[in-house]
Amino acid sequence: MPKATSASGSGARSALRRNQACRSCRKRKLKCDAARPHCGTCVKYWQSLISVPAPVGYAHPVEPQCVYDPVDGLTLSPETDPIEKIRLLEEEVSKLKIQLQEQNIPAHSPGPSMSRRHSYGLCRPGSTATSSGSDSQIPVPGSKLFAHNPGDVSGLHHLNFRQDGLAMNMRCTAVTDVHSELIHTGWNADLPEPHVLDHYIETFFRCDPCGPRILHRPSFLSSMCLHPRDPAFPHSAILHAICASASRWSSRNVAMQPDGSRKDEFAEYHASKTRKYIDRTMATGADIFQVVQACIILSWYFYQEGRWVEAWVFAGFQTRVAIPLRLNYPGTFCAHGGALAVGYLPPPRDFRDLETRRRTWWMSIVFDRIVAAGGWTHSIDERDIGTELPLREEDFDAEHLIPNNPQDMSTEDLFTTHLPKYTDSFLLFIKATMMFGRVTDYNVRSKMRTSTPPKKYQDPFALPGFKELDSLVHRKFLENLPHSHRFNIGVTDVLANGPLVDTDLYMVHVIPYAASITLHNPYLDLNDVHRLSTTRCIEAAQAILSAYYMLSATSLDTTRLHPFITICWYLAAVVQVQVCKHFIEMGDRVREAQVWGEINVLRQAMLNYGSRSPIGTRQEGLLRGLMKEAVRLSSQKQPLEVGLPLYPFSHATLFADPTLPYCDAPVAPLPNPRTPTVTGDLQGDALPQSSDFLAWDDDGGR
Repeated sequence: MPKATSASGSGARSALRRNQACRSCRKRKLKCDAARPHCGTCVKYWQSLISVPAPVGYAHPVEPQCVYDPVDGLTLSPETDPIEKIRLLEEEVSKLKIQLQEQNIPAHSPGPSMSRRHSYGLCRPGSTATSSGSDSQIPVPGSKLFAHNPGDVSGLHHLNFRQDGLAMNMRCTAVTDVHSELIHTGWNADLPEPHVLDHYIETFFRCDPCGPRILHRPSFLSSMCLHPRDPAFPHSAILHAICASASRWSSRNVAMQPDGSRKDEFAEYHASKTRKYIDRTMATGADIFQVVQACIILSWYFYQEGRWVEAWVFAGFQTRVAIPLRLNYPGTFCAHGGALAVGYLPPPRDFRDLETRRRTWWMSIVFDRIVAAGGWTHSIDERDIGTELPLREEDFDAEHLIPNNPQDMSTEDLFTTHLPKYTDSFLLFIKATMMFGRVTDYNVRSKMRTSTPPKKYQDPFALPGFKELDSLVHRKFLENLPHSHRFNIGVTDVLANGPLVDTDLYMVHVIPYAASITLHNPYLDLNDVHRLSTTRCIEAAQAILSAYYMLSATSLDTTRLHPFITICWYLAAVVQVQVCKHFIEMGDRVREAQVWGEINVLRQAMLNYGSRSPIGTRQEGLLRGLMKEAVRLSSQKQPLEVGLPLYPFSHATLFADPTLPYCDAPVAPLPNPRTPTVTGDLQGDALPQSSDFLAWDDDGGR
């Protein structure tokens, strides 16, 4: 007997037309109500799915996977992107065209991907690829920085690209639209052309002193030879971050604003693309480790730009994300503590993966310590760092299967014992930065537990832990460096390429003096020349100055130093400003003039660095604001004339755009030639004591 037809009420829904149900329900043969944007069946299925924790290595979808076919009279589902659908159809058409062309086109006519493979034809693990022969004199980042030759700009400026059509100069007559073919072969249209990207990658590895530490260079260059759709091809977020970071060394689209500020449109474009990947990962968790690496590279870009707010935000983000990834555990993986304590990442696949995780973690910690130099607590406490120190750079690049580094932050003699098989400039730089972080922790926690700020007449050595920290910073760390590193601040002579500097080793000899100023500056009292804190601050400032003199006397390009050097210069200048004000109050014009010269040397160093990395210009602007009272009291004529107007004075705010110095403006003269030179490891015994410095007579003699 046939079923009776149900009465149609006011709320009854008419029968669905063909293909009007969603694809998911049709595939599973379930009843669909065709609700938009997601049908009820798919919503219930998604809710039941997310109610169970996702397994390791899998992330639940952020919304129901409900997609509809286009139907006349109905709008498309938000999940159906017409542009994406057209792109997929074009790719299918392109594949069919290529299959037809292969029957008629000779095998020697290369396409974009083949052309790219030829450009990296000699790139194998353990080898490197160069974009031009002249790049051989550009230094590997962080390790070797060669002399700057003003006449040789082939390694610093972008290639002479054609901007009006076929930029790749291909010989294939069947393909005329290069950009269209790149898209069809799977190339990310937001990235530069392959040969342009090759240039920026090579520039990044050779010139950037920070970001390349987290990447295994030989395997990374080899992976660039793969097809863009290959799973081992580098993540687009990392490539965008590399373009943004390398742009300062090979600028393309730099626009000057009406106020004189510099805006790198190319770098900003790729920085924004990297941030989109970060936002996507925050919502879905997809490719989280690669995106964290891109975040670290982008963080150093923001730091070198002097964009403090973004640097602080990214420092907190990358360290916080690294915790659920279990990068803070020995072996960068935790397999105990229950299901909830297991890391988001699976165990490391091999030696390279393990060491890459270590370096990613330590670079995020180093960045956290450096951006906290202003005096606030760190994102990760030192006691929560269980990861062992990384291996040497040469062992990482060559993939030498050696045991893990036995030292970590819990090692008692970490800052005074340096094992030969586990020591190089980068590892010493990590230790020096962590020592600086201990000084920051001590100052912040001391102020946090007292109701009044430190007094200048207070004896800091009576405070708990101060004497031990002062001994480590002032003497023990530098005295216990390996012999090959102790009596060499990184500047060496090479007959073939001229002088070069190990930027990490240079910072190893400068950071302890910056830490000493940070520790003792609250107790600096120039009215008491026998006060130990006064001696420490003046010795440290003179040591930082002397280290700069050694570089300025060569043809080395100081803009390739680590960006933290600008903070060290600023701290030394802060001490010199206080000394200058003291001489002004004493009425000693001769010594005042000498100190003005030293301050201007540091200001000029910041401005020179700021010509490429705006952090230098910003720090110089902060210094001018600090010097306002000293300038008002000074009797010297134009004491600040180094290429910038004397007035008006203003602090460089967090969101202000830095300005470039005038290129043709006069430069302040170097200080008095009697300034002591540095020998050996820049120890304090080679420098004048504060009592001697303040006791010079008006003639400059004893």
